[in-house]
Amino acid sequence: SIYDRRRPNCVNVLVTTTHLIPALAKLLLYGLGPHFAVENVYSASGGGGGPSTGGGKSGGGGTPGSASTGSSKESCFDRVVQRYGRKCTYVVIGDGAEEERAARQMNFPFWRVSGHSDLRALYNALDMGFL
Repeated sequence: SIYDRRRPNCVNVLVTTTHLIPALAKLLLYGLGPHFAVENVYSASGGGGGPSTGGGKSGGGGTPGSASTGSSKESCFDRVVQRYGRKCTYVVIGDGAEEERAARQMNFPFWRVSGHSDLRALYNALDMGFL
């Protein structure tokens, strides 16, 4: 896993275009629930904000699952930065152009994952302290 007990100062944050409830269900179904605190799951779908415990859109104050416009992965990344601050190290991991573009906008490094070998390389980079 990316987060483990050896890295107590790290958290995993999930930003997805899936609606919030199905995203949380998938985390549980795939056994990833222990690696993502529910308040660290953000939905960039048109129908839901995030984090899952409230907060809504930037400057908003809506509730999770509330209708909203202009939701994007970049706005979710912005909310994550508002929550944790600029002094943190962020790494965006994904397979699509949207998250790569959002990472570039936020000046975050992007790690493309297209297959199992990419995940192994990511694990090695984390294990060796490169990220």
